[in-house]
Amino acid sequence: MPETNRIEYKRELSDGLEKEVIAFLNYREGGILYIGIDKNENVYGLADSDGDQLKIKDRLKNNIRPSALGLFDIVSEERTGKDILKIIIASGPEKPYHLKKYGMSEKGCFIRMGSSAEPMSQKMIDELFAKRTRNSISKIKAGR
Repeated sequence: MPETNRIEYKRELSDGLEKEVIAFLNYREGGILYIGIDKNENVYGLADSDGDQLKIKDRLKNNIRPSALGLFDIVSEERTGKDILKIIIASGPEKPYHLKKYGMSEKGCFIRMGSSAEPMSQKMIDELFAKRTRNSISKIKAGR
């Protein structure tokens, strides 16, 4: 299955992990990220999939805002006798999700476009945030 708007392959655990996860969180359908498989679908596997699983959980927990906890699952799988990881990411309800260190900026917000994670424009970021705050403000009950 080649890369699509819902599927991304990474040969190894790399710096771009959070960016890819954020793009799926901000995308209307979420997506699946495979670690241990390259773009041509060659299976390389991971030397320490258990350790990588913990690193991924910590990185996603600490580097993405608002919290993505509960919006992703990390599953160990075996392909051609090698361990890989499958990260299943839901479309998040509190868009825009962003890299904690860059905030809600074009450097911190990404969205899935075809088979890649693209930076969001400031206009798109502002529109998504306005929807989020409008929805949460409308749910506040007035005191008597």
